[in-house]
Amino acid sequence: MDFSWMVDFLKGMVKPLAATIVVLLAVVLSYFQKLGLGAEMVYSIARAFIQLSIIGFVLQFIFTRNNAIWIVMAYLFMVSIAGYTAGQRAKHVPRGKYVAGASILVGTSITMFLLIVLNVFPFTPRYIIPVAGMMVGNSMTVTGVTMKRLRDDIRTQMNLVETALALGATPRQATLQQVKRALVISLSPVLDNAKTVGLISLPGAMTGLIMGGASPLEAIQLQIVVMNFLIGASTMSSILSTYLCWPAFFTKAYQLETKVFSSE
Repeated sequence: MDFSWMVDFLKGMVKPLAATIVVLLAVVLSYFQKLGLGAEMVYSIARAFIQLSIIGFVLQFIFTRNNAIWIVMAYLFMVSIAGYTAGQRAKHVPRGKYVAGASILVGTSITMFLLIVLNVFPFTPRYIIPVAGMMVGNSMTVTGVTMKRLRDDIRTQMNLVETALALGATPRQATLQQVKRALVISLSPVLDNAKTVGLISLPGAMTGLIMGGASPLEAIQLQIVVMNFLIGASTMSSILSTYLCWPAFFTKAYQLETKVFSSE
């Protein structure tokens, strides 16, 4: 059996291992500042090494198969993990993991469909999976923040919401300001990143292309496409999550479900 690929992999890991000296510096600083984060830093970087190594082997396997089924499976796996993670952030939202997962799935699948229909990228694992990962990752962050912020804002302004409901407002009307605030706060980082892209930092997709030998002009064309789809997926996922949260926030009689807002 040929294990040359394993030898090449181990040789390639020398530089990443050497780069951990920066993490060790952070651990030392954490110790002297008594932050108590040293153990978590070591755990985080060790976990990142393991996860990325495993994912590297999995992607290598998928890329060599070049099969649409593997693309769908990889995409659904990413959505599942993203839904769970976003739901953990909004842990006080009932069925938060399912709400987040459904929101991310719909928001990103629509943008993925458009990406394929418009033939922006070839429908191959090498192109679709990385782009899908970026869209799912951004949607995960935005959706988690939206759900948490919406629930927290309604909790702190329950009197205003209940007054509006008593005057005949629908749940959407009674929580309109809270929904707007949650969406603005969650989407602001994505929009700020779009405003400053290329001026402060070069995004991952663009950097990868340049380091891979592509011209900067080709790299920016790809990055513009990616940014457009990231904003679209994040916006759709976050808005959908606010609609899916309502059944848990209100009773059938259009009253606030107080048990949802009783805990911190």
